[in-house]
Amino acid sequence: MVLRGVLVVDFTRYLPGPFASRELLRLGARVVRVEAPEGDPLRSVAPGWDDALNTGKESVVWDLEREPGLGPALAARADVVLEGFRPGVSERLGLAASDLPDSVVYCSITGFGAGDTRAGHDLNYQGWAGLLADTAPALPPVQIADLAGGSLFAVIEILAALLERERTGRGKHLVVSMTHNAHSLAAHRLHGEPERTLTGGLACYRTYETADGRFLTVTPVEPKFWQRLCELIERPDLVDRHYEQDQEALAAELAEAFRGRPLADWLELFEGEDVMVGPVATLAEASEWLGAPVDTGKAPLLGEHTERWRADLAPFGG
Repeated sequence: MVLRGVLVVDFTRYLPGPFASRELLRLGARVVRVEAPEGDPLRSVAPGWDDALNTGKESVVWDLEREPGLGPALAARADVVLEGFRPGVSERLGLAASDLPDSVVYCSITGFGAGDTRAGHDLNYQGWAGLLADTAPALPPVQIADLAGGSLFAVIEILAALLERERTGRGKHLVVSMTHNAHSLAAHRLHGEPERTLTGGLACYRTYETADGRFLTVTPVEPKFWQRLCELIERPDLVDRHYEQDQEALAAELAEAFRGRPLADWLELFEGEDVMVGPVATLAEASEWLGAPVDTGKAPLLGEHTERWRADLAPFGG
């Protein structure tokens, strides 16, 4: 495993930080999750998510009142420190990047960047980033800013910083802004997007309901795929209307056609055909079809590894 021997100490809560440290764990790192005595709220708010994100990690309870030096001592042992505190909190706790050895790769996952005190959740970040303008008031089904803008950008930056440390011996303070990175995911659209392709401007790039109330994704934007689709649904008269001006009229014709059969029948018809059509799968169906492993482990008990680390770090000036 590429990160074998790398110690990650994770002071974050909820989703973005734990998702990032889970990916580092998957790559071979040892991950220690540092929690307050009451534990990460995710344990009670979404215990299934907690298991999915934190299985395989270690849990250390840090009681700041009783042992103020435990957290900083553990962080000083780390190769990577993850934190998501509001500005000024890490300094007050003795956990600022400047408090730790210069070999530490220190990653701050923030909503809006260094020094910005605004509170927010994923939906706020996506709104600021410009991701929701074409689809509001519909809500996104996954935390794009938290996970793509936060977790995955953090992992990329951490891996790059670890590579740089191999050459220089020095760590780095990384600041990951979920809002800025979420914006970067869509910023290419500022340079032009004909017919609002991604948000329903084209009849050939939409979802359509089937006879049993399920949905198909339909995306044959290239003529050869469009022609084959029209042949298979027995509407060859639509071939020449691919990019006609009245896309809503064309979409209405497609909608009527796709409502004629249940999802399974359409999938059977399109199997092996170059038509760019697929199901709107449930998460359970997707896991089965993709052969994705089902998370069956359990997150560590709150504080399960505290005594081991306390003994290893003592004395730490608690």
